[in-house]
Amino acid sequence: MKILYIEPFYDGSHKQWIDSYKKYSSHEIDILSMPGKKWKWRMHGGAITLANQFNKSNKIYDLILCSDFLNLPVFKSLCQDKMKKIPTVMYYHENQASYPWSPNDEDVKLNRDFHYYFINQTSSLASDWNLFNSNYHLESYLLGLKKYLNKMPDNKNIDTIKIIKNKSSVLYLGCELEKFSRIKKNKKQNNDKPIILWNHRWEFDKNPDLFFKILIKLKEDGFKYSLIILGESFENSPNIFNDAKKVLKEEIIHFGFCESAIEYKKYLWKADIIPVTSIQDFFGISIMEAVYCDTFPILPNRLAYKELFNQNKNPDLFYNTDTQLYNKLKNAIQGYKHLPSYSNITRNYDWSEMGEIYDKKLSDLTLKFSY
Repeated sequence: MKILYIEPFYDGSHKQWIDSYKKYSSHEIDILSMPGKKWKWRMHGGAITLANQFNKSNKIYDLILCSDFLNLPVFKSLCQDKMKKIPTVMYYHENQASYPWSPNDEDVKLNRDFHYYFINQTSSLASDWNLFNSNYHLESYLLGLKKYLNKMPDNKNIDTIKIIKNKSSVLYLGCELEKFSRIKKNKKQNNDKPIILWNHRWEFDKNPDLFFKILIKLKEDGFKYSLIILGESFENSPNIFNDAKKVLKEEIIHFGFCESAIEYKKYLWKADIIPVTSIQDFFGISIMEAVYCDTFPILPNRLAYKELFNQNKNPDLFYNTDTQLYNKLKNAIQGYKHLPSYSNITRNYDWSEMGEIYDKKLSDLTLKFSY
């Protein structure tokens, strides 16, 4: 089967996902893309640029798979002749209706951010099917659309939510996890102090304020640990990173960007505990990678983690309050040499397993919607 993947924001997790799937898929996958920058302009203008490129192509495809950054109605309107017989499927890495916007974003300050919700909504309606990377993501998207539409003055079209729900399902992200096994280290017996890990983006939605607040309190209360902070600093990164670097300088093993993928993997195998404080995560690749490397997770009892790490079977991994987070991290620090591994859970999401699942799902959708 020949698939065309259309991506206006070909960078970061979007790029990693499709490049990996292409490598593990039995289908033939082409990628039509634009560089991953200026995401708002990509959602508005990317469809026009990519439609022009698509119309110049002579290749014939069985399925078009699109990123959530594509304005699908605009794209389809410009490619009507070429797309009449090709089913279209949207894959949602994130959505704008339930994604927590930065309070410093100009569109939020000016109360004019709703159009990005509208692009997602109309794209969901224009597609033949919508795929979401977790059930939490799907449900929060539908709820976000409901809140958005109820703010409209009239003709709210609330019934469109049911239409979207009836042509949506979950297809979890695939992760390249087995590559981490090539440099596996027997870390727990080697660390003289527990090593705590941060390996997420340096942005407000990952809630670094709570992460460092808890760590600073633990230090003040006399608990000993070391700290690995991975990620890249940008001009608009939260100030807490600079503050924490000073306060926790004695605990820090590494602070900032890794020069290579090998260095990143070594740090994950070295770490013992990953306390997660995010206020947004529709999946959480960085957490999957850390847990695969036998890093013990402490997770908020919300977001996608509840389904991915089976909250019913593993309730001890989850916390509800800041106090519970503090106590669970304190206990993990004290017993770090005997923390269990949950790596077996993450293996379900490795591309060695997910590749065939993706291929079958997309083949089934192509047959279902072929004209």
